Amino acid sequence: MSSSTAERPVWAVVLAGGAGTRFWPVSTPARPKQLLPLAGATPLIAQTVERIVPLVGTDRLRILTGKALAQPLLGALPELGQEHLLLEPRARGTAPVLAWAAHAIAAADPSAVMISLHADHLIQPADAFRALLADVARTAAQEERLFTIGAVPTRPETGYGYIRPGDALTRDPATFQVAAFVEKPTAELARRYIGEGCYWNTGIFVWPARLLLDEIRRHTPEIAEHLDLLDAGNIEAFFDRVPTLTIDVGLLERSARVAVAAATFDWDDVGAWDAVARTRPHDAAGNVVVGQAGLVDAHDCIVWSESGPVVVFGAHDLVIVQTAGVTLVAARDRVSDLKKMLDRLPPHLRDAAGG
Repeated sequence: MSSSTAERPVWAVVLAGGAGTRFWPVSTPARPKQLLPLAGATPLIAQTVERIVPLVGTDRLRILTGKALAQPLLGALPELGQEHLLLEPRARGTAPVLAWAAHAIAAADPSAVMISLHADHLIQPADAFRALLADVARTAAQEERLFTIGAVPTRPETGYGYIRPGDALTRDPATFQVAAFVEKPTAELARRYIGEGCYWNTGIFVWPARLLLDEIRRHTPEIAEHLDLLDAGNIEAFFDRVPTLTIDVGLLERSARVAVAAATFDWDDVGAWDAVARTRPHDAAGNVVVGQAGLVDAHDCIVWSESGPVVVFGAHDLVIVQTAGVTLVAARDRVSDLKKMLDRLPPHLRDAAGG
């Protein structure tokens, strides 16, 4: 697989700055979920890098994260060095950090096409993923479009955003104008969206770096008015002055140049503890166990133990997580609300996990 497409060099950035609070108490600010082996034997970030490097190489790969995570990430990615990191002075959401990444890439490689990935996705098979991104990079350059990758839903998921496709742009790969972005729906609406042919919004993006900056100048004044600070190399001031803003709200919902490409691979967002049931093998009773555990008359439980054996008896549909500092027991259908629970938890209990 070549690192250029139709003579347009292809770069990739990986968003790896999140705290991963929905995987508390194992995921903490010092050890967020991208550093955890939630979908296999290696950390999520290592799987993400291994998946994209055959397409772009390491020279055209950048990891976007905060200063506090620089060394832990490099420890998980021994093939990369400090030069592969773009360290945000402070978290301001995906719109500012992707604008900064596009500015840096366009300065180094004015004709570059930029792929934006998240560090916590499960994608299979990897070769189909790379083949589609190469095709979409070519189409993005030819059509001057901002592409998002849409996955065909496999369940009425309420934790994802959806994309309603509009008019077709190309047949190979299957690409469409975006008619609308739909935020996280109720289960009833999710079933309706699936029936209407909507896609899951994976948050995987492909666009010419300069086009992204041009569209930000046209449609995102909250960031556009501060781009001159990037021109001057004043990264600290840029992040001081821009608001917290997502790329979806700040640009993609405003621009007329946004398109969606249909995924040709299986995709899952490892977003909360319930996802472990989809990323790890389970026993005949539907239980998933990571670490030492014994389950008797239990079914459909997720057990993650880092500090000694856990015994589960006569229980079902629970998530049980044991670390050195905290044990969490939660109903599986409530784990997507873990962030809200943490907001209500006394600080001394919330911080007992090392956060």
